[in-house]
Amino acid sequence: MISAGVTKYWSLTMFLLFIFFIKSLFLIEGKPQVPCLFFFGDSLFDNGNNNNLVTLAKVDYPPYGIDYPEGPTGRFCNGRNIPDFIAEYLDFEESVPPFANATEADYLTGVNYASGGGGILDYTNYFLGQRYDLKMQIEHHAYTVSQVERILGNAHKSKELLNKCMYISNIGNNDFLDYFLEPILSPATKLYTLDQYAGVLVQAYSKQLKILYSYGARKIAVFGTAPLGCIPQVLHKYQTDGKPCVEWINKDTQLFNTRLLSLVDQLNTNMPDAQFIFINYTAISYTDIIKFGFKVINIACCDSKSTTGLCYRDSTPCPDRAKFSFWDNYHPTEILNMAAAKRMYNASSPLDTYPMDLQQLALK
Repeated sequence: MISAGVTKYWSLTMFLLFIFFIKSLFLIEGKPQVPCLFFFGDSLFDNGNNNNLVTLAKVDYPPYGIDYPEGPTGRFCNGRNIPDFIAEYLDFEESVPPFANATEADYLTGVNYASGGGGILDYTNYFLGQRYDLKMQIEHHAYTVSQVERILGNAHKSKELLNKCMYISNIGNNDFLDYFLEPILSPATKLYTLDQYAGVLVQAYSKQLKILYSYGARKIAVFGTAPLGCIPQVLHKYQTDGKPCVEWINKDTQLFNTRLLSLVDQLNTNMPDAQFIFINYTAISYTDIIKFGFKVINIACCDSKSTTGLCYRDSTPCPDRAKFSFWDNYHPTEILNMAAAKRMYNASSPLDTYPMDLQQLALK
């Protein structure tokens, strides 16, 4: 027969275990899903790295940031960009800072290396001035890795941390826009057919991803191109034949996306301790434009320059920005960024991500 004292003891024990369980749930819920988060890319991801560069690809002025709490920050948007929303969905309390402004504490939790105008190849957009191509962004990450090793005291602890982090790369858009929009200035048009060019880009991308792997990256997401045939700058240059986008450009960029998808399979086979995923940015963005029912999908919200496609300084943008899919002639509005990032994090279609979404990647 169980005594009353024993019963009370077990009741108290179960109660304390229950309280501990509830507290643990809240503690887990409040932590980021990965310990650190690193971004690489172009102006779709840049959140301030170009501010101090001598370049035409710089947006540290109004009306950029009109819907961002801090105003103009260097984000090529009216408000938050895709990295901001991805960080939020992964339960980070704050956005990941640009490498240009990173502090010692930031090296341990994440840095954004993206640069407006940057490409996979070092000569992409050379006529814009200074910008960080993918190779330089990886070199910046090498510096971060060295700082993580210094802070933690040894390479083993650094590797343990970096293996658990997430690395997200969105680059290649400028390499193609250069080819289509600036064929006279682009060296690529003189060196390669479009099919050859796609192969060169993927080969160069593969080399940099392997270097990133050597620095400890194990959870890596790579983006395909955006639907480049749908952006206002392209629509101003080419005929659409009555369709909402320049379909042949979207079709041509698929040469790159298809090869990049195959590269993901190849890397996963050759590096079984890592997980690479493909983000189908074209499918996600194109679907979200239709799904959200934007009233204006072919012109920018702000008055944009015909040369750079960026907003005129201190110009007055459209008042109802939720109705526009594009902020300037190249970049989406905050609301489209939010919708796209949500589907990258939690895919609503098998076509969105492969072989898994960002939420699943975080659990790997």
